[in-house]
Amino acid sequence: MMILYEDNHLLVVYKEKGILSQSDGSNTKDMVTLLKQYLKEKYQKKGNVYLGLVHRLDKETSGVMVFAKTSKAAKRLTEQIKKKQFEKWYLAVCYGTLQDGEMEDYLEKKEYYSVVSTKEKGKYAHLSYQVLATKKDKSLVRIQLDTGRNHQIRVQFASRGHALIGDKKYGDGKGVLALSAYHLSFYHPITKEKLTFEKEPEEEIFQNFQKKKS
Repeated sequence: MMILYEDNHLLVVYKEKGILSQSDGSNTKDMVTLLKQYLKEKYQKKGNVYLGLVHRLDKETSGVMVFAKTSKAAKRLTEQIKKKQFEKWYLAVCYGTLQDGEMEDYLEKKEYYSVVSTKEKGKYAHLSYQVLATKKDKSLVRIQLDTGRNHQIRVQFASRGHALIGDKKYGDGKGVLALSAYHLSFYHPITKEKLTFEKEPEEEIFQNFQKKKS
């Protein structure tokens, strides 16, 4: 866990793979518990510590997350998400070669996974992507997520024959899941200043690609 930014209202952190966003009742590490402990120790707080979870990342997805330190901040950040004012970019490595484009589907959430479905049964899902590099029938892509459906990136890419490397649920599951939320941009809930945070993924799979110069 790496703290990228902190003030009286926000905590922006980098979540490593293998850590839940919040507890699922098991003994697996989760960000909410870890950060509450961090705040309790840093500020020598007694009793409960407030920390608002405003968005999530899957356990096996690394990346930048923002947490609210006050209920007011949590409410305003949640409103931004509803108004699509959060800007989230991901890096992923998938099988195959492809051209820049976008994906539109209706995704239906099952108990433990999601599937491409119909308009009647699913929820609208949209993303756009840019191919940064290709190497040995694999592509490094930058993805802008416009909707936040369950396992959206993994499902949409897999349904088109471009499963992400290391995806145990929708692909062959070989290696570590090559998906990281490396860019997050939003407006500060109190000052209204636009904040942008980026953290390049640490997983080795991403280091095997030389990105194209923009």
